[in-house]
Amino acid sequence: MEDEPLIRLFLADALEDAGFAVLEAGSVLEAVGILGLRTDVDAIFTDVDMPGGLNGIDLARMVASVSPHIGIVVTSGRADIDRSDLPAKASFLPKPYNTIVAVATVENVIQHNNEAIARTAS
Repeated sequence: MEDEPLIRLFLADALEDAGFAVLEAGSVLEAVGILGLRTDVDAIFTDVDMPGGLNGIDLARMVASVSPHIGIVVTSGRADIDRSDLPAKASFLPKPYNTIVAVATVENVIQHNNEAIARTAS
């Protein structure tokens, strides 16, 4: 989820090229609506600055508490982001980033989450 439509489109294309099915949202409320209807989401990718009353950190916290099986990547171009505000399992990707690093980060959070779930189940 990225508030800038062109960046969101570019990243969505890169993730789709890497084999991911991508659902796009332009706000936290839109993302929450999508997540409420889907059980097959493996990861979210969100910018900190989002339109509306909630931001990407709010979304990351909600997802971590309600759907711990979902990996979380948070990005921002702001230098004042306090990473301790993020959920412990969230990865932070500073802007600007290239799509290769973004895709690898998504792959890593999904793999890490799958390994954590497998450890919990055994």
